Amino acid sequence: MMAESRPHFASDPPIQVTANSDSRLGWLNHIPSWLHGWLVPIVVLALWQLSGYLGWVTPTQLPTPLAILRRFIELALNGELYRHVSISFVRAIAGFALGSIAGLALGTFTGIGRLIERTLDPSLQMLRTIPLLALTPLFILWFGIGEFSKMLLISLGAFFPVYLNTFLGIRSVDSKLFQVTRILGFSRWQMIRRLILPTALPNILLGLRLALGISWLVLVFAEMMGTSSGIGIMIEEARGYSNTDIVFVGIILFAIVGALSDYVVRKLEKKLLGWRDTYTG
Repeated sequence: MMAESRPHFASDPPIQVTANSDSRLGWLNHIPSWLHGWLVPIVVLALWQLSGYLGWVTPTQLPTPLAILRRFIELALNGELYRHVSISFVRAIAGFALGSIAGLALGTFTGIGRLIERTLDPSLQMLRTIPLLALTPLFILWFGIGEFSKMLLISLGAFFPVYLNTFLGIRSVDSKLFQVTRILGFSRWQMIRRLILPTALPNILLGLRLALGISWLVLVFAEMMGTSSGIGIMIEEARGYSNTDIVFVGIILFAIVGALSDYVVRKLEKKLLGWRDTYTG
């Protein structure tokens, strides 16, 4: 018996074949790939400049990108920009290195030994929940307003991402691999160097990327602890004198230096983890 076919009425909507999303955005293929990430910033800057030119916002509230660029060039030519950036860079990298080394060491110890985990991890988890801004007065009281207190505050912010991701990476290692190393007669150090750290490396590098970003965030608070130079104090002084263009210069500097630092870590991650076959989109 033949199947009954449904009659077609004029009121029925026409059958449409939707195009693939890639074809709808085919115009993006004509733009160089390196320019894709700049499309949104270019549009935002154009609208920003237009709003300032038309007088929709005052220069004190929101200076135009061209005014910020002029101030940026002025500070670069008179040497102020280099002085603030170099000092902030040293503080951030020193605090990041100190916190990352401590986080990697303690994360490895707590990840390997359950006794160490039960002893140290509860205290570290309680310390992790304390806002760093609340600790700033104590750091000033205990360590003064010198460079050591600033780097120590930054290192505390960088410590926990590395610690948590190192611990997670070690605890994610397949237990069967530990059995193989015991059969092969690996010592504890060989097990750490040849099995644990290489397997946990993706998590460790993720922790380093997060710690690097947090180091630049904490640097802003650290440089307000009675210092005379640095990007943070430059922003604070500009805010006091309503120099909004200098405030934006400081924000842009943080963005540029933070992006460059993250780029270096991503390149390192790509080099060390090039053997992984992962989805790239």
